[in-house]
Amino acid sequence: MSGSLFEEEQPNSPPPDAPLADRLRPQTLDEVLGQGHLLDPGKPLRTAIERDQVPSMILWGPPGVGKTTLARIIAKMTKSTFVPFSAVLSGIKEIKEIMAAAERARRTGRRTIVFVDEIHRFNKAQQDAFLPHVERGNIVLIGATTENPSFEVISALLSRTRVFVLKALSDEDVATVVRRAVARENFNVDQDSIRLIAMLANGDARTALNILDLAVQGTPPGQQITKSTIEQASQKTLLYDKTGEEHYNIISALHKSLRNSDVDASLYWLARMLEAGEDPLYIARRLVRFASEDIGLADPRALRIALDAKDAFNFIGLPEGKLALAQCVIYLAAAPKSNSVYTAYDAVVSDVENTRNDPVPLHIRNAPTGLMKQLGYGKGYQYAHDLEDKVADMDCLPESLKGRKYYHAQETGEEAEIQRRLDEVARKKRSKKTPSESD
Repeated sequence: MSGSLFEEEQPNSPPPDAPLADRLRPQTLDEVLGQGHLLDPGKPLRTAIERDQVPSMILWGPPGVGKTTLARIIAKMTKSTFVPFSAVLSGIKEIKEIMAAAERARRTGRRTIVFVDEIHRFNKAQQDAFLPHVERGNIVLIGATTENPSFEVISALLSRTRVFVLKALSDEDVATVVRRAVARENFNVDQDSIRLIAMLANGDARTALNILDLAVQGTPPGQQITKSTIEQASQKTLLYDKTGEEHYNIISALHKSLRNSDVDASLYWLARMLEAGEDPLYIARRLVRFASEDIGLADPRALRIALDAKDAFNFIGLPEGKLALAQCVIYLAAAPKSNSVYTAYDAVVSDVENTRNDPVPLHIRNAPTGLMKQLGYGKGYQYAHDLEDKVADMDCLPESLKGRKYYHAQETGEEAEIQRRLDEVARKKRSKKTPSESD
């Protein structure tokens, strides 16, 4: 097969005019930083590579941690044909052509590694097209993704691959990458500037080298690269995806920080979402939910404050409206916590779903017609407002659920007063029972 769809590639030395990140790409497993949990001697992945027993796999990790680099090194060490494949640019037709070529190559003893970058962008039909060839061993599939493969890769393909999780690089790992580049290219950069680049790169080695490359291009020959030039060359990107796993991770972090009354962490996660472009009204809806689920009647004002924050944001908009959400977050974090409303409703739902739905007791039914009165609708109903203490000795649950207790107030915040009032209601009801009923 001719053309670029099935060209044998090996990670040879890139041309001198290639981007710095390509020129500095590691060539051996020992040069790969930050992934010791996978690549240290004796670790399963390294052992599989060294024994030439590489399985099909999904490399899952944040940008710039070496997924493509690792795939290329595996191909080089196992003397395999390396076929890069773009989920963005190619479709079913190209997949079939590559698979046919790989099958022919296998008959001649040549192994093919198909590397699919951004495999999460493949639709189900595209992913299905790989299945028979992975099963028959025509190819070793290496997919790379920044998204959780549990959500983005079909279960049939996921069951036929190993998932290896690559970790975000530490600032020191990124600084080491930059130092290698500075030493190799003889750039005039001091250690403080290297640390600044590492911080701005946010764990992404490719970003760090791109910042360095741009800073070098923006500095006159012979002069030292300044922090100002580095800052101009960088555009820090917040790690966030409004539709991906990070979206759910960070909203979970906000919710759990609020629940733990950690005001500083709550503000931090709020800002991480807002500054990354999250829909502020999505956050507002979650805050309203939190006010009922985790504070409830311990501080009934919390729900009103959450709704006011939503209305304030709608009225003011960006960027000033962010402060209304921040004010709400501080209040909710500091408020007393109770999940009794949540647990009470959950208990009710359990009975609704798992017990027979008995009819409404006759004494609490309305009787707008004569027939209904004849049938006993409303008979025995006691109008609480006509009673001196405003409490009737009257059961309102179906007979099969008589005496069931769903709401259990907690001794926190204003809910303690609610419990006191409920205890008083119960005392009044008991006082109206006859001795036989009390027994």
